[in-house]
Amino acid sequence: MIDNFLNLLKLSTWESFTESLFSVSAIFHVIDILVVWYLIYKLLSLLNGTRAIQVFKGIAIIIVIRIISDFIGLNTVSWLMSQVITYGAIAAIVIFQPEVRRGLEHLGRGSLIRSGSQDAKKNRDYLIDELDEAIQYMSKRKIGALICIERKERLTEYVESGISLDSDISNQLLINIFIPNTPLHDGAVVIQGEKIASACSYLPLTENPKIPKEYGTRHRAAIGLSEVADALTIVVSEETGDVSLTLRDRFLPHQTRDEYLNIFHEELIESEVVEKKNVLVQFLDSLKIPHRKEKK
Repeated sequence: MIDNFLNLLKLSTWESFTESLFSVSAIFHVIDILVVWYLIYKLLSLLNGTRAIQVFKGIAIIIVIRIISDFIGLNTVSWLMSQVITYGAIAAIVIFQPEVRRGLEHLGRGSLIRSGSQDAKKNRDYLIDELDEAIQYMSKRKIGALICIERKERLTEYVESGISLDSDISNQLLINIFIPNTPLHDGAVVIQGEKIASACSYLPLTENPKIPKEYGTRHRAAIGLSEVADALTIVVSEETGDVSLTLRDRFLPHQTRDEYLNIFHEELIESEVVEKKNVLVQFLDSLKIPHRKEKK
């Protein structure tokens, strides 16, 4: 034992350890791990918002059960999980052919690395265009509407309070939901990512006594949500056709088309770009890597 301790004190021992740690083989192992994690991240990004994500979670659970059962010696369970993984992979490819095709198309176009931010911006532009058309239609005809757009803070509890839709975003669907005397017109529509997650959702009403009496339940619900979440909420008044927005505990009434479009672009596109830049800068700072500062 004393000999082992003395060996640890030798400089040659630490030199050999350092050489092995920073050897070419070790560097390639690190690169290998990073590539695998990146591929998993891109796979989750492609599956996010689709029905395949639930199956992916189920597969992950099966793999965990397989590892645990093999570790503690449950041979039958381990064999059964192995069979499920083997044949389940083939079944998943057949069942989720559209998702697989979309991923292969991204890979074939060589856009696997850069497509994320481009697709996100394109989707946000599309969302703004569809919202604008729906708002203009409903405002001119005084159709009341309440639309919430999820941002960083999740709105799951409010989605669950309504009727699940999980539908593609379109101005026609938004308009149809809020047509008076239809089953879904009462309550809020919640938009999560690229989908209309729910309709007829209930939002918390504000208890602020300073809100003028002229504003009804929709406005109070929008303000109430802004007090507890960072969602961007749109209200169209059924009495006047007036368009109002709420965001971060702020109430912005009487919005013109140019005004709300500017806010949409600022909050849904530009703020996300700034946030991603800040995250990148913080990451580079943590690694002590210098980064270029933007010219003023």
